Amino acid sequence: MRNILFTCLHNSGRSKMAEAIFNKMAHGSIRAESAGTEPGNEVNRSVVKVMSELGLDLSQNLPKRLTPEMLDAADLVITMGCNIEEACPAAFISARDWPLDDPKGQSLDKVRSIRDEIFSRIEALVAELNVRSY
Repeated sequence: MRNILFTCLHNSGRSKMAEAIFNKMAHGSIRAESAGTEPGNEVNRSVVKVMSELGLDLSQNLPKRLTPEMLDAADLVITMGCNIEEACPAAFISARDWPLDDPKGQSLDKVRSIRDEIFSRIEALVAELNVRSY
């Protein structure tokens, strides 16, 4: 396995957190990227704040549109709360779905909770894939 793709609707919260956490834990042995079917204009400011608490700077990161090329290059696709075919067609291409709350409009404590759940899921994924972790 070489590439993991995390997707969510706007690529401004959940998938950005997952990408950053996975890449930190995997040390480049497997590369993660993220994208959204309807990308937002910027990464959620609350997400930037709670990720900075882990030493991960997303302040210069921008949401990206999900492309067929990204899907083709991915060895594993993980959708993050996408379960409606029209909104997230990637959910129906043999992807795993991690049903997670959207951080948009949530309190900082709730965004931290979402981040921590993503962190735990990434730790389990790193162990499952036998990736040398941080």
